[in-house]
Amino acid sequence: MESNEPADPGADAPGQAPGQAPGQPSGEDEVDRLVTAWRRELPDLDVSPFEVLSRVTRLARHLDRARRLVFATHDLESWEFDVLTALRRAGTPYELSPGRLLTQTLVTSGTMTNRIDRLAAKDLVERRPDPADRRGVRVRLTGKGRDRVDTALADLLAHERELLAGLPVADRDQLADLLRRLIGPFDERS
Repeated sequence: MESNEPADPGADAPGQAPGQAPGQPSGEDEVDRLVTAWRRELPDLDVSPFEVLSRVTRLARHLDRARRLVFATHDLESWEFDVLTALRRAGTPYELSPGRLLTQTLVTSGTMTNRIDRLAAKDLVERRPDPADRRGVRVRLTGKGRDRVDTALADLLAHERELLAGLPVADRDQLADLLRRLIGPFDERS
């Protein structure tokens, strides 16, 4: 909705702190505004968890969007990248059982079967007999799959390094440590 009132050239832009130069970060973000509003509306409620967890949620959404864009340049979906990187990390001969893939990607058996079928149709993986179990199969990364995941990973890491460029290495290390401590109990329950 546009205002019919003339703009005050001395007024600060929306979200800009008084006296702050245009384009300079204010130090206040959307979560600060959300927390301030909740504290005003429900002063007896402790909304401090939002200060950390709402930022984590917002960051996760931004990262998911950015990752999908990187993967799309390599004709990959996020779930395809997850399966291919699990196989790539396994080392030579870049194969795992479907059960190990389930464990590493946290999906159901039916979902994994569908994913393997779709990746095999794109010639990114192949099914091979399990030499240790005549009824079992192993899923192996093809040469095409290895090339695709390697280039996608290199591009993803370059993009993510750019995203972190504003944080000094010591801050990154501290943030990684804090997030590790926060996530630890969830990983132990899995």
